[in-house]
Amino acid sequence: MAAEDIRIETYTLGALETNAYLVINPEGTRAFVIDPGDGPEPLLRRIDELGVKVEAIVLTHAHFDHIAGVGDVRRACGCPVWVHGLEADWLTDPRKNGSLLWPDVTPPIAHEPAEHTLEDGMDLELIGRRFRVIHTPGHSPGSVSLLHGGHLFGGDVLFRMSVGRTDLPGGRMEDLVDSIRNKLYRLPPDTRVYPGHGPQTTIGFEMAHNPYVPA
Repeated sequence: MAAEDIRIETYTLGALETNAYLVINPEGTRAFVIDPGDGPEPLLRRIDELGVKVEAIVLTHAHFDHIAGVGDVRRACGCPVWVHGLEADWLTDPRKNGSLLWPDVTPPIAHEPAEHTLEDGMDLELIGRRFRVIHTPGHSPGSVSLLHGGHLFGGDVLFRMSVGRTDLPGGRMEDLVDSIRNKLYRLPPDTRVYPGHGPQTTIGFEMAHNPYVPA
């Protein structure tokens, strides 16, 4: 199906201004949430306003700023959580998800385990559509990107003229560069990137202008 067969709404949440995404079918009846950060009340109000059935929470990775709202959304919507297997235990461990390292920003965060794990190359069936899971480590070992048509939800891997930090536990610059250059840069140039922080960009723009990972 064409990329235009989904609707995407962005909610910038929490002290670190993390982008959460509400991905909706065109009929407005089914949806899923990507990376619900701290203070997801605006997102939950919108879900209630639309009256959509939320089928899942999908995490691009399990750093605290991307998972802080998991409990609230999960309770409100009664939906399962998906995360890469390498970070499955981060949901339950404040040390691994980084919330213990930022006491001035967040209290310790721990949630119930995820119901499902993501794997590289799998097709995730949600809202009647297929989303390809691409394992893109570097920012964290279990970072994934989700691809549907011309839309890429990239988490903290690739930003507009920047990249995700690699100085947190499990981060590695060599892996990040490999993920971007050998996986993301092989996508069509007009693929739109929805990052974990900051404005949208495209693969072609980053190949031409990103100073950290030139094409």
